Amino acid sequence: MLKESYPYYIANKPLSPNKDLEVHDKYSGEVFTRVALADEQAIDKAIDSAVKATESMRKMPSYRRQEILNYCVQRFKERFEELAYSLCREAGKPIKDSRGEVTRLMDTFRIAAEESVRFTGEYLPLDITPRAKGYSGIWKRVPVGPVSLISPFNFPLNLVAHKVAPAIAVGCPFVLKPASRTPIGALIIGEILAETDLPKGAFSILPCSRSGADLFTEDERLKLLTFTGSPAVGWDLKARAGKKKVILELGGNAGCIVDEDADIDDAVARIIFGAFYQSGQSCISVQRILIHEKIYTQLRDRLVEEAKKLKMGDPKDESTFIGPMISEGEAKRLDEWIQSAIKKGGKLLCGGKRQGAMLEATLLEDVHKEENICSLEAFGPVAILAKFSDFNEALHTVNDSKYGLQAGIFTHDIRKIQKAWDELEVGGVVINDIPSWRVDNMPYGGVKESGLGREGIRFAMEDMTEIRLLVIRNRE
Repeated sequence: MLKESYPYYIANKPLSPNKDLEVHDKYSGEVFTRVALADEQAIDKAIDSAVKATESMRKMPSYRRQEILNYCVQRFKERFEELAYSLCREAGKPIKDSRGEVTRLMDTFRIAAEESVRFTGEYLPLDITPRAKGYSGIWKRVPVGPVSLISPFNFPLNLVAHKVAPAIAVGCPFVLKPASRTPIGALIIGEILAETDLPKGAFSILPCSRSGADLFTEDERLKLLTFTGSPAVGWDLKARAGKKKVILELGGNAGCIVDEDADIDDAVARIIFGAFYQSGQSCISVQRILIHEKIYTQLRDRLVEEAKKLKMGDPKDESTFIGPMISEGEAKRLDEWIQSAIKKGGKLLCGGKRQGAMLEATLLEDVHKEENICSLEAFGPVAILAKFSDFNEALHTVNDSKYGLQAGIFTHDIRKIQKAWDELEVGGVVINDIPSWRVDNMPYGGVKESGLGREGIRFAMEDMTEIRLLVIRNRE
């Protein structure tokens, strides 16, 4: 089903230079395919091609953009199992979750197809003062031009889609750097895009090393950079991006509050999923669980019981819930954080054992807030429990973080819901569910160290365009 090697794409065309990049099965560690590796010359050529495609992309009628996006949806459907299997191997994502991500890939392109033909401007009355009598305005959105897209390893299909689909929908040519650990899904998307009649230069997809990717950030021909990944990398890219617009989605250490009136059975089921789905390697994975003292012991014991039941193993097995982390190095890093928390007084409730890149579903309590496992993004199958007595105290604890992506609140009290929405310093508040919940048309993004701007197709399309105003003087 998978190929022995994959080309990269420059100006819509597949190319296979002599240099290539090994792609490892994240469970077995074996090299199972190779992809073409771009150098600086290839990236420069791709950017030049995108610049040359700017006018033809801008002039493409919206119905044609819609047809192309819908064509991609159909081809994703036809290649569904291939996409899921490649994701399972290159990311180590359990096969059931891999299929779920292919479904979201299709959803995201479908939403973009719908938005491509209803992206509107506005009539603006200007006669708000005597000197403007007879004047009126109309504004529309126009594409910013060539854009740079950098995607992460944890959702290598859907997070590519959240960058590529809106770029096509508004008419921006793009150059894409997929994560070097998980490039196959992006290249299959490129293979499908190459079947369309997008103008030459409309897209280039170039796996490359981080050290060789400076042009994606610094080249002044690119008018926007959108990056999803770690805060350290993201803010460094922004500092080097020059005059171009920058959109950053950088993750966090998501808090989840369970108040005393919560449905405990429902909260347990959702928190277990949110904390350990795809080994916790999600920007909005449940990391800090704050439980009202009246239900703390009951909820804690239930969470430990359910966490112990999760099957860990080969992601190709249909019954596996927890697969490997993206690398043994990342698993070691998180293991060290766990051991540090325990040495400083934290209590291990379950899990905590590592074998290679595999790390058990782990729950801890009594962890000091300054420990890395609490204050930084864990990005693995670990969550921390703490109790609270006052809802305001819980809100303060969630806000006591340099991150602010999403938060989850389990409560039926409308006053507390409104207060959480008003006071939590996050991009999104999710009521009676986990902060890990996302659907692909909503405005998604964070504040503080968690990023700038919003994903979600319509909102990404706004970022990839700029307002152009027309003023009309009507003389009597």
